[in-house]
Amino acid sequence: MAISLVTGATGFVGANVARLLLEKGRKVRVLVRATSDRGNIANLDVEIATGDLRDKNTVDAAVKGCDEVYHVAAEYSFWSQNPQEMYNSNIQGTKNILDACLKHHPSKVVYTSTVGAIGLKDQPRPCNETTLMDPGQLTSHYKRSKFEAERAALGYVSKGVPLVIVNPSAPIGPWDRKPTPTGKMIVDFVQGTMPAYVDTGLNFVHVRDVATGHLLAAEKGSVGERYILGNRNLSLAEFLKLVAKYTGKPSPKIRIPYAVAWAAGFVSTKFSDWVTHRPPAIPLESVKMSKRYMYFDCAKAVRELNLPQTPVENAVKDAVDWFAGHGYFKA
Repeated sequence: MAISLVTGATGFVGANVARLLLEKGRKVRVLVRATSDRGNIANLDVEIATGDLRDKNTVDAAVKGCDEVYHVAAEYSFWSQNPQEMYNSNIQGTKNILDACLKHHPSKVVYTSTVGAIGLKDQPRPCNETTLMDPGQLTSHYKRSKFEAERAALGYVSKGVPLVIVNPSAPIGPWDRKPTPTGKMIVDFVQGTMPAYVDTGLNFVHVRDVATGHLLAAEKGSVGERYILGNRNLSLAEFLKLVAKYTGKPSPKIRIPYAVAWAAGFVSTKFSDWVTHRPPAIPLESVKMSKRYMYFDCAKAVRELNLPQTPVENAVKDAVDWFAGHGYFKA
């Protein structure tokens, strides 16, 4: 039986990709660090390849014999004590995976990028796969590392790697174990630790649709192309009203000016850098990202891949139910 390799299966999107592959009857191999929390793959019928993206030997062993490769893994954070580790994992780790693909010739490789690698317009108008990136918009180590990783990945197409790129927007739903910054917004909201909001916007999508988009990219995606895996553009205020509608919690009424949010993020981040050495309550890099509306047009993925468009209301419900069921807050 053909084998599908999934990197990042212990994370949010990767866990959903692995589960969907298993539902489709695929044999799944996952590349997992020895120190990773394996809660998201507990009791799954997967073959575990222990290794690290930064270790070429373990990456090569994981790719060998695989018919499909889904490179989902990434260091996703808006704060790090050692940002260089993020570049090593996201850029060099991607090169290591694709070098192994050059050697072992899988029939399809899907690389999980991010909409953060796509340019944004000044006004809250949807952007698409062709929107050019202004270097000034690379406001975080995460965005810069993923932008460079995507550019490096595209370079392998001319070498013969059958690569398709997917750019998820802001997924929400089950298995957001960490949680991601988007999931943390829901958790903070329900816990009552989000008394105010900033004037920004995001494109939200059910994580199940993102996982489906990965499989569709492997099946139907054109080599060398990238596809935005998204759904509905909402301001943060509109999104929080959706969460409020489902949870019965009141949505915050106070909108914080950007300058105030920036100052709070600066103080919080410096306190983490110098004192606690733990993630800040308000990461400055996330505040910088909020300056522009991250609205996207996913028509290409809908048209060419038949990407499903599950209502965002369903995604909110599934996310809240999963967080409540796993003890992040009381139901």
